[in-house]
Amino acid sequence: HSAAYRRLSGKMQVFTGDMGDYHRTRLTHTQEVASIARTIGRALRLNEDLIEALALLHDIGHPPFGHAGEDALDECLAGNGGFSHNQYALTLVEELEVRYPHFPGLNLSREVLDGQCTRIDKQATGQVPLLEVQVVDAADSITYDTHDLDDAVKLGLVTLDEMQEVSLIRETTRHVCERFASLQGKILRMAVVHELIDHQVSDLLRTCGRRLAQHDFPDAGAVQVAGFRISPSDELAAQKAELEAVLYERVYRHPRLTAVRVKAQQRLRAMFDGYLRRADLLPEKFQTRAGKVGLARSVGDYLAGMTDRFCNEQFQRYFADK
Repeated sequence: HSAAYRRLSGKMQVFTGDMGDYHRTRLTHTQEVASIARTIGRALRLNEDLIEALALLHDIGHPPFGHAGEDALDECLAGNGGFSHNQYALTLVEELEVRYPHFPGLNLSREVLDGQCTRIDKQATGQVPLLEVQVVDAADSITYDTHDLDDAVKLGLVTLDEMQEVSLIRETTRHVCERFASLQGKILRMAVVHELIDHQVSDLLRTCGRRLAQHDFPDAGAVQVAGFRISPSDELAAQKAELEAVLYERVYRHPRLTAVRVKAQQRLRAMFDGYLRRADLLPEKFQTRAGKVGLARSVGDYLAGMTDRFCNEQFQRYFADK
């Protein structure tokens, strides 16, 4: 029920809206993560309601233009603590969203808020996150590995034939063709995508289900004390790393995407500097917030909440050719 969640429909995942209307947005990515995470959680007999809440929250703090936008804001706020979309998610749901008359925030449970906190620094030492948090992270990895490939093939940045050099895609395609020998084109791509999700989820359940059964933990606290980690098999982990390396080189660094990133980052930097000079252009809410957190952080918070389209509109309205 939050505005920040609805705005995810106007924020790019990897590909911008002017590249077509098929590929994922930040919102549809979130919905796919929630679906896969619930499936895993149900099979492992975890708290599905907590998993869904964590999944729906996990990317709510992303700024416009995906990770390119995050890098630009992190650079702009380098002298003020930097920018993390995971930290900003907590700012949104605890301070900026106002859904109740007596207090700010979304009135989320301690488990949801603590779970999001563990995403801010995933390398931090200490107790491991709840299994439900780990399931969402695993589902996130499964989701973007699969749909980034799907979108890239659909948009013509790579072909399925070219991706056969990746062992995971080669094996997945072979399994599909063994069952359906005559598939081609769109139907083959969709079948490979389905098989890729199924294979990753099944591997995770086999690997972690067996280990959880062996440990027979009495409660969630015992899982954390033991440092139990949900992860795929070593073989699949290596295959996913290979796939992600190829996606990074062939897709995320594709010239069409690089041009979009450079343009978006230039605009965000110009807007950040522009709002610092003209704080009167900020909405009243963020002018007031500047007195609490400082002007730079308030400007960063305002920019981070924008959709791609609104960001472009505000740039053209106030800062283009200036």
